[in-house]
Amino acid sequence: MYANAQSTVSDSIDVFLQQTMKAKKIPALQLAILQDGKIVKQAVYGTANLENNIPATPESIFSINSITKAFTGVAIMQLAEAGKLKVTDPLGKHLNDLPKEWQQITLQQVLSHVSGLPDMDDADGLIMGKGDEQLAMAGIVKHPMVMKTGEKFIYNQTGYVLLGQIITKLSGMHFTNFIEKEQFDVAGMKLTRFGDSYDVVANSAGSYTLTKQKGEQFIRNDKPGVAYIQFPEFYRTAAGILSTATDMANWIIALKSGKLLKDKASIETMWTPAILNNGQIGGFNRLTNGYALGWPTVTREAHPAVAPVGGGRSAVFVYLKDDLSIVVLSNLMGGNPDQFIDELAGFYIPDMKAANGFGLSPNLKKLNAALKKTGFEKTDLALRDLRKADRTFMPTENELNGWAYQLLAQKRFKEALSIAKLNAGMYPKSANAFDSLAEMFEIMGDQQAALANYKKSLALNAGNEHAAARIKALSTATN
Repeated sequence: MYANAQSTVSDSIDVFLQQTMKAKKIPALQLAILQDGKIVKQAVYGTANLENNIPATPESIFSINSITKAFTGVAIMQLAEAGKLKVTDPLGKHLNDLPKEWQQITLQQVLSHVSGLPDMDDADGLIMGKGDEQLAMAGIVKHPMVMKTGEKFIYNQTGYVLLGQIITKLSGMHFTNFIEKEQFDVAGMKLTRFGDSYDVVANSAGSYTLTKQKGEQFIRNDKPGVAYIQFPEFYRTAAGILSTATDMANWIIALKSGKLLKDKASIETMWTPAILNNGQIGGFNRLTNGYALGWPTVTREAHPAVAPVGGGRSAVFVYLKDDLSIVVLSNLMGGNPDQFIDELAGFYIPDMKAANGFGLSPNLKKLNAALKKTGFEKTDLALRDLRKADRTFMPTENELNGWAYQLLAQKRFKEALSIAKLNAGMYPKSANAFDSLAEMFEIMGDQQAALANYKKSLALNAGNEHAAARIKALSTATN
């Protein structure tokens, strides 16, 4: 890429991120992008401390929450390379006095969240033991297994506490010191440290949230409020690292260049998602759909990645078949940068742009390509031609509905409306299709068309409370 092209890409990324931060109400964000073993783009945006209106800087320090687990994965592989353990070892080989049903669970199964161990986090996200490891362990061992090992992916913190105990035992130092010595120091992560909201951290970017609990419900606010998070020291194999985007980028460079793990096979093992008992993989969602040894994975044919995510606020994507890695750290829980990192990658790999059909199902990719030729106003023509070529071609209602809202999020309003119309036409008995079409019309300011389609939706499903409420509101507004 030529220098002027790089400049254009950089400027476009700045605009995209500033718009995204505004839409998601993210106070501050740090970015680092890597190619060819070096940082090619780093930037910082917004306000690190809202209380005192302190701008974010490259030295602002962000909590990376559960991305910490990826460091634990590296630490375990380092001990494996040193001959101190194997990832296939059962827990009982390294830890005494565990419940019988825990003893044969392997380190690999613990790292990938398929262990079935009971979780130290309760329903409210509070950690057992009130900061005391012995109390936490005494409490958790009384709980039964939550599933048969390997049955499915269930996110679990207990296993990472056990991994911390193993690292401490085999390394001869506390696991936090081992990670600092063998990763922070080796990678040159000068500002990275362990900590939480209790600690006084110079240049801290803090933690903010848009949700507030009221009784049993969580209410979404218009403005971010302060979030308080505490990670006891024994829990810090699961979460608890504070870092900068530049430090995180240097960590990736050290990992990929062999400074942290000497054997490429170690990295391949660490980045291979666990296979469940049914032969499938399991993960958080459709994007991060697998989980390896401390590393969530984006397992897909096009542009697969390993993608540690933390606290709904920070994410690191390492694209396995592309010379590209992206670090995004933010201070808003719920900012979910994992949802827009692929779009950032699209500035370097054009076919990853959502506008170019990346992420669409095979059916929708074909339809998108056809509509680029005919124009989105001629969906019937495009569909007819596709069905002539392949009689089995039939996008599902959910595919079309999801695409319409994706186009809406991209502010491609006319295209979104066209797809919603196509969906209602193809699935005339679907109350949801007409409800979505009505919503598209309402967003575009056509209240009469919105009202008509909400009525069609309600006629198909008398229990559609959303349609009933919008009919009442629109009828009042037009009278």
